[in-house]
Amino acid sequence: MHWEIRGLEKLSFRERQVVTLKETGRSVDEVAKRLKLSPNSVTTLLARAKSKGYGIVCIVSEAELGLGGEDDSEEEDSES
Repeated sequence: MHWEIRGLEKLSFRERQVVTLKETGRSVDEVAKRLKLSPNSVTTLLARAKSKGYGIVCIVSEAELGLGGEDDSEEEDSES
């Protein structure tokens, strides 16, 4: 499983940094400290990014859901 941020091409470089850090679970204060910004700047960048419309998508493989794929054949072999 992995996460994908769609619509990044609409965002500025700094907005991409803020969105990526925030969407990986960091707080506004943590993002601010990491990027050497004020918390107010981080909040502004997040609001600007949201207004441009980006989306977070979770990609899950068929194998992870038990619907087939490489991992599924290994399970079948061990059950035999």
